[in-house]
Amino acid sequence: MRLPETQLALLEAASATETKTVAQLAEELGEDPAAVTRAAFELAEEGLLAVEEHVAETVTLTEEGRRYREGGLPELRLRTAAAEAGADGSAVEMGQLIGDAELDGPEVDIALSNFARKGYGEIDGGAVTLADDPTYDPDADPEAEALEAVANDEAGYLDSGVLDRLESRGLLERTETTVRSVTLTDEGVTALMEGVEAAETVGAITPELLTSGEWTDVEFAEYNVEADAETTYGGKEHILRRTANRVKDVLVGMGFREMEGPHADADFWINDCLFMPQDHPARTHWDRFAMDVPPMEDLPEDLVERVEDAHRNGVGPDGDGYHSPWDEGFARAVALRGHTTSLSMRYLSGHAVGDLEPPQRYFSVQKVYRNDTLDPTHLLEFFQIEGWVMAEELSVRDLMGTFTEFYEQFGITDLEFKPHYNPYTEPSFELFGKHPETGELIEIGNSGIFREEVLSPLGVECDVMAWGLALERLLMLMYGFEDIRDVHGTLCDLDLLRNVEVVY
Repeated sequence: MRLPETQLALLEAASATETKTVAQLAEELGEDPAAVTRAAFELAEEGLLAVEEHVAETVTLTEEGRRYREGGLPELRLRTAAAEAGADGSAVEMGQLIGDAELDGPEVDIALSNFARKGYGEIDGGAVTLADDPTYDPDADPEAEALEAVANDEAGYLDSGVLDRLESRGLLERTETTVRSVTLTDEGVTALMEGVEAAETVGAITPELLTSGEWTDVEFAEYNVEADAETTYGGKEHILRRTANRVKDVLVGMGFREMEGPHADADFWINDCLFMPQDHPARTHWDRFAMDVPPMEDLPEDLVERVEDAHRNGVGPDGDGYHSPWDEGFARAVALRGHTTSLSMRYLSGHAVGDLEPPQRYFSVQKVYRNDTLDPTHLLEFFQIEGWVMAEELSVRDLMGTFTEFYEQFGITDLEFKPHYNPYTEPSFELFGKHPETGELIEIGNSGIFREEVLSPLGVECDVMAWGLALERLLMLMYGFEDIRDVHGTLCDLDLLRNVEVVY
């Protein structure tokens, strides 16, 4: 019998009485594990080897787990500090113990919650008292011992409940791998006893083999096209980016030009120019992400004065301002933009590209940031499709027609419009589309005609219709996604992103 060199070496290294893993054999033979695996399956097809598979779990410490293994779990450090401060006899102020235990930042909450869970003591009124009979023995804390065992590759002896707890705390990672083991069959033993020779095989025809004529004498390697292969994922454009680029193409085709601008901007551009009162709830820290940086000094002073006057006194003889506080310091404060209308204000005012004469069409597809509660339709950051048209005698019908033309490019024709209130547009309305899977109406955008209080300080003397549409909501209508967290963010569904089909 003649076998390729790798198969022969594997057959000779395998044992009929001792099971060996592919990894062990690959190291022993100095071969690539993939090549040894392929050879094992080929020998198994010939009946010379038996291949068995089982799933093995690998447990490793995370960076935080390694830090706690070396420096001690936060709750144990707090317990040690409490014991040294005499908390077993009388209550000790928590602030003192936190300092003594060198707990910082998130470690404080981690220490307090696990201190109570393990029954190490009581925390009452900002003071700590140690328990006489704790649930866990602090000198033999099972979680601390588990960290040490994992570090020493002894996780197989640990209780799964302890591992589950450490995994939930983010202190270790568990991964499953398929382990393949081989043993010689009786046929394999017989073949070795009768004698097996190495066959020189060639994996591909080369120019040298052709010109020399040796290709007629060599033995070509056989390839099992049905053998298991490792799954590899090539890079691809994210579906959100792909859709954003398509939105840009559609809007450019409709005669729009793209706007660009900063993600962090003065509240003046983000809200004040929009005639949003400074005491509006959306401008508090509950809804915006303020930044601890110096205020923005580069603001056009004359525009600041006109915007402040509009807020205080309104615009025109019949105008009426908000009669609420207006602080220039607040206007200059920097925050992450909650909408890309800050770009519209920069362009309409002439601050970005100089004075604009009607008609004009501009858009942007960029990220915005809001302190929202996470749910299937809300994220802390998402993409907004901003757009506006400057022209004479615009009407709501023009705005609705623009949306109809835009969404038809994506196969969405069942739009619904609902009157709405915005401080900066009048009239205003929200857009809704029907979800293709649930049939539920999904809000997909907000729009309207800019008020005179917005346009007059900017120096714009004609109508401007504007909108802000959610790119992620467009994806929901196009692909039937029910949760935008599947598409991007820390909880995104990688399998979905790899396999989703492109919709045109």
